[in-house]
Amino acid sequence: MDITIHSSFLPHSDPEASLAFYRDVLGFEVRNDVGYQGMRWITVGPADQPGTSIVLFPPDASPGVTDEEKRTVAEMMAKGTYAGINLATGDVDGVFEQLQAADADVVQEPTDQPYGVRDCALRDPAGNLIRIQQT
Repeated sequence: MDITIHSSFLPHSDPEASLAFYRDVLGFEVRNDVGYQGMRWITVGPADQPGTSIVLFPPDASPGVTDEEKRTVAEMMAKGTYAGINLATGDVDGVFEQLQAADADVVQEPTDQPYGVRDCALRDPAGNLIRIQQT
């Protein structure tokens, strides 16, 4: 089989804040920005990886989700326990310095983990956990 990752989905609670974070802080290019019925889906990704994207979506748009479930999702997003993504770089310490300078919401400074990777962690404006690993 020849399978690749095309896109991952992360919820957003504020499309403008998410757009600014992924574009201006992480340096991703904006590939699509679609509005529908007052909601926005924003697709971003690394410029040198045109086939891999992150779709930032409004969690309220998920069909079949009850009001109680929407409240639970919102609570989990606020705590940073709903969604996350792992990214990679050849210089986690250098990237971390840039993230700190951009006032990112740091969860963990670069650390050598007992499971064999060096990484750091931060949260995006919606609370999604982003781990950045050294490659």
